[in-house]
Amino acid sequence: MMRAWIVAMLAAAHPAAAEAPSAATKAANGAAAAALPFGDTEDFDFARRGLVARPDADVTGPDGRVIRSFADDAKIAGPAPDTVNPGLWRNAQLVSGAGLFAVVPGIWQVRGYDLSNMTLIRGKTGLVVVDPLTTVETARAAMALARRHIGDLPVAAVIYTHSHIDHFGGVRGIVEEADVKAGKVRIYAPDGFMAHATSENVIAGPAMSRRAVFMFGNMLERGPEGIVSAGIGPVVAGGTYSLIAPTDVIRAGGEAIQIDGIAFEFQLTPGTEAPAEMNFYLPDFRALCLAENANGAMHNVLTPRGALVRDAKVWADYLTEALARFGGRSDVVFTSHFWPRWGGETLRRYMALHRDAYKYLHDQSVRMMNAGLNGNAIAEAIALPPELAGAWFNRPNYGSLKFNARAVYQRYMGHYDGNPAHLDPLPDVERGKRLVAAMGGARKVLAEAAKARKVGDERWAAELLSHLVMAEPENGRAREMLAASFEQMAWAAETAPWRNIYLSGARELRGHPTSGGGANTAEIAMSTPLADLLDLMAVRLSPEKAAGADLSIGIALSDSGERRLVSVRNRVLVHQAWTEGAAPAVTLTSPRRVFLGLVGGQVKAADAVEKGLLRIDGDAAQLQRFTGLFEPPPPGFGLALP
Repeated sequence: MMRAWIVAMLAAAHPAAAEAPSAATKAANGAAAAALPFGDTEDFDFARRGLVARPDADVTGPDGRVIRSFADDAKIAGPAPDTVNPGLWRNAQLVSGAGLFAVVPGIWQVRGYDLSNMTLIRGKTGLVVVDPLTTVETARAAMALARRHIGDLPVAAVIYTHSHIDHFGGVRGIVEEADVKAGKVRIYAPDGFMAHATSENVIAGPAMSRRAVFMFGNMLERGPEGIVSAGIGPVVAGGTYSLIAPTDVIRAGGEAIQIDGIAFEFQLTPGTEAPAEMNFYLPDFRALCLAENANGAMHNVLTPRGALVRDAKVWADYLTEALARFGGRSDVVFTSHFWPRWGGETLRRYMALHRDAYKYLHDQSVRMMNAGLNGNAIAEAIALPPELAGAWFNRPNYGSLKFNARAVYQRYMGHYDGNPAHLDPLPDVERGKRLVAAMGGARKVLAEAAKARKVGDERWAAELLSHLVMAEPENGRAREMLAASFEQMAWAAETAPWRNIYLSGARELRGHPTSGGGANTAEIAMSTPLADLLDLMAVRLSPEKAAGADLSIGIALSDSGERRLVSVRNRVLVHQAWTEGAAPAVTLTSPRRVFLGLVGGQVKAADAVEKGLLRIDGDAAQLQRFTGLFEPPPPGFGLALP
């Protein structure tokens, strides 16, 4: 069979335009507009409060390409169009309000430059920067805006609240690594940060990255028929990822320290929104930072891009602890996304109701699970009660209650739902072929899907059509009808990632590119431990190429001092610590950058040896065989297509 993306490109030489919102979609959005609490405008006040300055220029990448267009924000203006759920339109207008904002005297935030916020705290000698955005370019631009209005202050310290890249990736845009190594700048992070920051996405990185393109709408145009929001921020900006290792690790819950003359009280919250995360309290400012453990919308217990399932109960429990420890002493709460909230009573209500939403999600999902419902049945049955659903910060603009309920089920029970018929399911393509044949062929499936679409039952139409597309990826009518069905579900979706996924799926079905648009990750690899790099190589080993291989290799990185023993036998790569007395058949000694170039194919061993950058001792033939055993994953495998 031809690769799916080739089929799509050939069949979609003249792709259809987007379908207009159907009567059912308009009715769904009208019902949402009538049901949602639009009379509550508190968030608009909070999102605008303290404005110091708006951005004065777009952010560009190393190649001069615009990676964050503030002019595009004007496309998200006025009343909600028929192509956007009114609740999501509201979210898009709020998160696109970019600029520098004063939180309280001595604390500022730069918001709207990419997915997350950068917080600046005035210390004794300079600024303590919290979460330096996602990429070097956006962080540099955000810092330049701040310095133009609050003074050209040096960075005295950096705090990473947690191990997701949108909270550390821009660090080299605000500080020099030489200053960190010289002790001029301290970097603080929660216990376990480095291990999770460098390894969380290593093993499944290609699959996660591919799905993230759909989730964040990287290839979609900004506007009412494309991406309007990323849910927790306006868009994911491109550019260059970076990482500088922390100099100080916060290890004990309740630790109180001074950073540039400011008192900090930390609360470690592992296993919540990130595997390594922390909140902190600033007693001098009566200000509480809840990192990404509290937001202006429901978050993901399992992100659609893929990750380990988070613990909704632990998440709620840490919010309870934060409320008890800091709630009565705080006048303002700020977070790594969205906007601050002022007033003790207001922030305590926020923390309590937000906590209760995650606790309700967990407890009721488990209750229904123990009553015999599977993940899909729980997702269909669960709903937040009005006292929780009526709070905008519990609305599903980023995380979906239905998706999260399935995640709670998955955390406890796994993907198998207990039905013996689902114990060994057929793969998608084979199941599609058999179901289409059983229904009487493609014409019958198309007719049934058309009937479903006529009455606005797009979920059933999409399921039918997906089976047909899997069975016959060259069927242009099926692909176009499925793309149109995805669009109708996107137009009505209150959850930004769902909208982006549906629209990206429609784009793939119509033959438009759906890969690319990411950031440069080379600098992250420079900070990834050798053991994690070898884990990545292990999952890229080709069993066909490794047939008969019996290799023993020692790898030593001269600049970091890391040493690992690697063996390849039985078509499996195993690595372990290089203990005293071990005698591999061949050893490789080089700086990290050269080693990365060797395994990535950018550096030739002979050239590196000649330049003195690589030393090989022992059986060089084993090393040559080793470097030829690996296959990179395809850059853009099908998601809506086989």
